Amino acid sequence: MTMLQHENQGNLRFLVPLDGSRLAESVLPVVQQMASRFHAQVILLHIVEQHPPAVIHGEPHLTGVAQAQAYLEEIAIKLRSSGIPVEIHVHQEKEDDVAHSIVQHSQELNADLVIMCTHGQGGLRELLFGSKAQQALQQGTQSILLLFPREDTSVLPFKLQRMLVPLDGTAAHEPALPMAITIARTFGAELHLVLVIPTVATLSGEQAVSGLLLPSTTRALLDLSQQDAVGVAERLNVDLIVLASHGRTGLDALFTGSVVSRIAGRRIRPLLLVRAEQPIDRSS
Repeated sequence: MTMLQHENQGNLRFLVPLDGSRLAESVLPVVQQMASRFHAQVILLHIVEQHPPAVIHGEPHLTGVAQAQAYLEEIAIKLRSSGIPVEIHVHQEKEDDVAHSIVQHSQELNADLVIMCTHGQGGLRELLFGSKAQQALQQGTQSILLLFPREDTSVLPFKLQRMLVPLDGTAAHEPALPMAITIARTFGAELHLVLVIPTVATLSGEQAVSGLLLPSTTRALLDLSQQDAVGVAERLNVDLIVLASHGRTGLDALFTGSVVSRIAGRRIRPLLLVRAEQPIDRSS
């Protein structure tokens, strides 16, 4: 993914998958904030499903191309009224694997960031939790900003006053830092780094040394067990958690028995997953 650098502003493209539900739409206030701050173009995407449900979350599901185009255009008009450039894209070939199609489109449309709201059923849930989706995302190159709705189908206000970046003392999670720094600068937010250490005994010699030598150039540096990592976000009252994902090991390793799994499972804060294998240069 292209780094959200200040010099790239005006050229950034944010992809927003929508399925017609109010839950999916609850991401739009965040999209508006992010696009306005970074002067980014927004691409609204709908994938026509092969076997769509009649209703989704009690609402009629989008059933065809014309209906989807009209729906996306209505949302685009609202975003454009805020000065945000918007284009719409409806994938007309009916798909069984919505998650895979979203990943493909994020690459074909050259998106720098996918912003989406996960919910209880349907294609967007499968993008985060489905096994096919994990395989698709492993091949993807885009970073993803995930937002978790409340029971009233709204997303927590995106104030971005405090951000959290969990680290483990190795280079594996450091790719999250440049993007986190850029976002923190853009929003004027505090950036907290948390050093997650399972136990000293379980670390290899090289990992243990890396953990001890981690630079303490942050507002907050905490030594925590994995069991405590999720609670830190709540205690610090952070507005965004930024994590590097590990495409080389597969998302099953990322989401199973990991800190990310606990964060996503608890749905406590928005989660930005940064692709770890991509070269990301710190903005000047």
